[in-house]
Amino acid sequence: MDPHDERQLVERARQGSIDCFGQLYDRYYAAMVGLAYSLLLDRHLAEDAAQETFAAACRSLRDLRDADRFAGWLASICRNVSRDMIRSRRERITADPPEVVQDPPEYDDTADAVKRAIRSLPEAHREVIYLRYYNGLSYERMAQMLGSTVQAVNGRILRAKRILEKFLKRDGLVVNDHET
Repeated sequence: MDPHDERQLVERARQGSIDCFGQLYDRYYAAMVGLAYSLLLDRHLAEDAAQETFAAACRSLRDLRDADRFAGWLASICRNVSRDMIRSRRERITADPPEVVQDPPEYDDTADAVKRAIRSLPEAHREVIYLRYYNGLSYERMAQMLGSTVQAVNGRILRAKRILEKFLKRDGLVVNDHET
């Protein structure tokens, strides 16, 4: 993606172009769902959070000072929306405790073990794993969204992989050290 093209889209969207804002939405929606999912761990809530992110961005677009920082600004809104949803959910649970429902039996296959391992990661590591491997973002794009450098993103991914490897080995899954 040409950064100049994106800057023009942001500037035109700031001036009220719905088409340009729609193009920005198309470019970033999947990444915002991935980012929200890394916090919420629920696909439907993540989609709701992404929608709310764009609604908030649309309302606040004129406040964005630097059009080149749109991706990071949008990611920041998404994190805040997701965290607000988590707080709201906690408040509802403590205000009105749900009925005790027995969890369905878990299947102990590799895919479930990997999902559990990813969910156990610290937020910053979970975030880069979802953005890279579930949304297919490049390291450069992730760095732009996270307000970081490519080297820092690479470091976070490497640390996340090491944690995942330890978790999976602890669960008795064979991990090939050369493919992690």
